[in-house]
Amino acid sequence: MAVHRLLIDDFVTIDYGLIAIHSSLEDYRLAYFMNRELSILLEKSNHDIGVTINEGESCFSRFIFENPDDDSMWNLIQNKAKVISMQSNTSTSLFEDTDMSLTTNVFLMPELKKVDYVLKIENIPAHLELDDIVEKLLTIKQVATAYTIDHTKLKSKNNLIF
Repeated sequence: MAVHRLLIDDFVTIDYGLIAIHSSLEDYRLAYFMNRELSILLEKSNHDIGVTINEGESCFSRFIFENPDDDSMWNLIQNKAKVISMQSNTSTSLFEDTDMSLTTNVFLMPELKKVDYVLKIENIPAHLELDDIVEKLLTIKQVATAYTIDHTKLKSKNNLIF
């Protein structure tokens, strides 16, 4: 009897590019400036990306643009979020029964802790170069820096599946 093997590697193709963006802008303002510079139409997604950690649950904002002309999909994702957890102090001290709020920073991509936003472009068309997009992003005054990310070296690339 013949044995048939399926090579899963043939089906797993990574067809997306990642760009790291350092900016102190709010997410909606960055999306506005990106729409203006890149001639795209990023809009706020109804489905934020949720991550659960020991301290609590956090949501990362997401802006999406689906280009019907070339079937590309653009995702602007917030990389930093804060989780506020309440802890009660029950020890016998001068300030008994006080509630303390602890703020913990949570990262969608923990190995990129200094990155504020990640731009993920799926199904990149042949006429589009990531370096050209980075150059256009750098023309936005409020963007400190932007650069491409090699997704093969990321440990938490599963966080980019949504």
